[in-house]
Amino acid sequence: MAKTEHHAPPVTQRQTLWLAAAALAVGLPLSLHLPPWLSGLAGLALAWRTWLLWRRFPLPPTWLLNLIALTGLIGVGAHYRSIIGKEPGVALLTLFLALKLFEMRNRRDAYAILLLALFLMLAHFFYSQSIATAAAMIITLVVVIGAMIALNHDRETPLPIITRAGVLLIQALPFMVVLFVLFPRISSPLWGLPIDAYSGLTGLSERMSPGAISELSLSDEIAFRAKFSGSPPPKSARYWRGPVLGYFDGRTWHITPPAVSATLPYRPMGPALDYEITLEAHNRHWLFALELPGQVPDGALITSQYQLVSKEPVRNRLRYPMRSHLTQRAGEEETESTRRAALALPAGFNPRSRVLGQELRAGARNDREVVNAMLAHYQEQPFVYTLAPPLLGRDSMDEFLFETRRGFCEHFAASFVFVMRAAGIPARVVTGYQGGEINPVDGFMLVRQSDAHAWAEVWLSGEGWQRVDPTATIAPNRVEGNLAAALPIGESRPLLGQTDMAWLRQMRYQWEALSNRWNQWVLGYDSKRQTELMRILGMASPDWRAMGSLLAALSVILMLLLTTWHLRQWQRLDPVQAAWRHFENKLERRGRGLGRRSWEGPRDYGQRLVTAIPGKAGEITAICQLYEILRYGTVRNDSALPDLKRRIVRFSP
Repeated sequence: MAKTEHHAPPVTQRQTLWLAAAALAVGLPLSLHLPPWLSGLAGLALAWRTWLLWRRFPLPPTWLLNLIALTGLIGVGAHYRSIIGKEPGVALLTLFLALKLFEMRNRRDAYAILLLALFLMLAHFFYSQSIATAAAMIITLVVVIGAMIALNHDRETPLPIITRAGVLLIQALPFMVVLFVLFPRISSPLWGLPIDAYSGLTGLSERMSPGAISELSLSDEIAFRAKFSGSPPPKSARYWRGPVLGYFDGRTWHITPPAVSATLPYRPMGPALDYEITLEAHNRHWLFALELPGQVPDGALITSQYQLVSKEPVRNRLRYPMRSHLTQRAGEEETESTRRAALALPAGFNPRSRVLGQELRAGARNDREVVNAMLAHYQEQPFVYTLAPPLLGRDSMDEFLFETRRGFCEHFAASFVFVMRAAGIPARVVTGYQGGEINPVDGFMLVRQSDAHAWAEVWLSGEGWQRVDPTATIAPNRVEGNLAAALPIGESRPLLGQTDMAWLRQMRYQWEALSNRWNQWVLGYDSKRQTELMRILGMASPDWRAMGSLLAALSVILMLLLTTWHLRQWQRLDPVQAAWRHFENKLERRGRGLGRRSWEGPRDYGQRLVTAIPGKAGEITAICQLYEILRYGTVRNDSALPDLKRRIVRFSP
């Protein structure tokens, strides 16, 4: 092994610069997802290695490199609380990629660096699979392939190398498309993902405390898209039902494990509304639908609380058809246990809110009057709808209702449900999204995280569960318009909600429409869509084994064709080989057996020519030596090729 290492080709200065460029191209996009200190450490290591190379200074000792690696290992462990998993693993590999350049001794080490760079390119898609990420990785791949080419063609300048790398990618494009379209699709990766693979996903939680939704509402990220078969419902009816929170511990509202219903647990009234939802991954079980869902997608269940839940966490973008009934009778004959659970309040919390509920009950003739009286209380008192409410203490309901009177939708929904329970009316909090805007470019309705909302449900005898949205009483623009229209002037709001940036919204619409097509036809190309495509192509029930054999045969044929084409291109385009071939042709035309024999290298051929034509010994020797330097040398010589061409043109055997 040591002997092989000793004779392995060394890596030149130009090749090392290419490898550093490849490491930089891979690391720059990853820096968006890594701790700043680690990105800075890896960047400093790359800059240090480049500076040492430029100044031709010796490399640092091994103990110093080990110390840097150990420091990075300890730092990653402290930052992520582990060194195992997606996040710490990618962070460590990024640092090790930069440090590997310091211990590189030969081309075998260089290829190890390139393989690590290719793996880290794949790691980018752990964080994002967007068009921008794919475009960035294509550019990065061109640089990495350029570094591979430079390891074998050190004499070439950067532009021809990059051009050749781009041509190679373009040539591989048809092969990639065929594999993408025909390769059998699977529903999960071939290998297990790390336990933290979905840690960065955001969305509504299974609990709600003051400030939870207001923080989420500052995000313009898309929660899901909806495509309606007919006209969409009015804005005031766009309540997208999500987690139902029924248990309150004095500070936080939690979901309660509901019973699964075998049939739709309500009585539809009026026409149904058909549409399709494309839900972004959020790593939880709930699905979203307009109130109330009228069908259950494959792989999902509907609960007795009219909530759709997936059997598996939604860890990938999910597309499902949906039907909803905007008018219905739900829970007209609700069970006693459900109503009792919807009246529970923790002891020792919020005494003034309890008294308020009791007073409303005493002054009302029925439950509906209690509800209306509480809504009137919000209107009569100086309540303010805001994304920046003050912090609340132990008795959060009392402080909000009687002191601060400033809150977001979760404050109004939670306080309303608390007072209703105190008044003896079963009530619960419903979270989800309210609103949505139509993208004028592709016609999809976009529901963003900034549309996150909370409202209340009360159970009224003879009517069942009824939606009550206290926020609509305080800030009707929130329901009829959007979040930005309901906030006080001067308060922070989502970027796209700023009314003076219409041009930015239009650009965003164009980009989101393009992203939607990417999601639908590239990322969403699953087994169902593949089967549909096969049916269109005349293969109603494709035989995947036969298709696999066909793909293998096509791959072999394509590789043979590409190899043949490359050999011809190489022989035709390599200027050194072309000049040498011109030299051989001159001697073959001279006759007397002067043509090069198939087993002769340039040195043996030159020695035979010197013996056969001693009067041309100097010219022949010079031509053969120049060819050897250009063809097999490791040091670039820009003047050698013109000199070789000039000598061959002047040479006359």
